[in-house]
Amino acid sequence: MIKVIESPIQGCFEIKNRRFEDERGLFIKTFHQPTFEKFGLHTDFPEEYYSTSKKGVIRGMHFQLPPYDHVKMVYCTSGEVMDVVVDLRKGSPTFGKHAVFELSSKKANMVYIPKGMAHGFCALEDDTIMHYKQSTVYAPDHDAGVLWSSVGVDWAVEKPILSARDMSFDAFDMFDSPFSVEVVHE
Repeated sequence: MIKVIESPIQGCFEIKNRRFEDERGLFIKTFHQPTFEKFGLHTDFPEEYYSTSKKGVIRGMHFQLPPYDHVKMVYCTSGEVMDVVVDLRKGSPTFGKHAVFELSSKKANMVYIPKGMAHGFCALEDDTIMHYKQSTVYAPDHDAGVLWSSVGVDWAVEKPILSARDMSFDAFDMFDSPFSVEVVHE
């Protein structure tokens, strides 16, 4: 059975999958539409990727701008990562806050990330493989990010390996977020 666990950020969930292990190896179901629908989670993912990373690589903090913003689901099939989600939604009670998840092939867990979040991770082992499902197709003109070191996360890596692109993003406090949540007044 798949377990859906609330994170400190509204709408962001850790999903724990059931592992089936025997003398042949391991089997894990990574998606079950009825369970996702039961919790009101998005189920249409028209694009999927994977990345491989060396130990100490930080990728992030990435997102796509409206109207190509997306729900994202990420999981680790080899190795281990420190996965980070930052709330970019103005009006959210957790705006600017982050949640950290330990994702690994052994844990068979994943993170469901709603629209309006920045996502990144640090590979804790060599040959780490991360999979991403996204609710929109990649739109290069709407691809964006905030500087990884500006979101209040202790990445626990002395000399991270980063792309020039990830080092060039504006700091979080310089980012004028186009994302928002509807505030309900009672």
